[in-house]
Amino acid sequence: MVQVDKQENTETLEESVAYLENKGFENIKADLEGYETPKSYKKAGSDISITPDIVAERAGIKHYFEVSLKSEKPSLLKSKWRFLDVLTRMKNHRFKIITRRGHYKFTNEMLKDLNLEKNLIKL
Repeated sequence: MVQVDKQENTETLEESVAYLENKGFENIKADLEGYETPKSYKKAGSDISITPDIVAERAGIKHYFEVSLKSEKPSLLKSKWRFLDVLTRMKNHRFKIITRRGHYKFTNEMLKDLNLEKNLIKL
C-alpha cells in the first residue's frame, strides 16, 4: 500500500495483522498504533522512502507482507513491490501479497506487469 492509501485503509491493515497472528506469525511490525513500525528504506537521490506494510517472522524466517488495494498511484506501488521482491530474494526472506475481494484483478494485473509469480493471500 502506498503511504497516501494507508490512512484510508487502516481497517484492512488491522484485519491483515489479525490474520497473521492467527497463522502463528511472531514479532509483527506494522504501520499501526500499538505495533512497532517496520524499517524504512530511502531511495538514493530523492526523498522517497519505502516502508513495507507488515513484517513478521515465523520459524526463524522473515516475511514481508504488502496489502494490495486499488491505488491512485500504481507506478509507485510497482516500484515498491519490485524493490521488496529484490530485497527479499537477496536476503533469503519471503515476500507475500495480501488482498481482498474487489481488488483481485488489480493485484493480478500489477503482478503480471512486474512478471512476478505470487500466490495471493485472500482475506
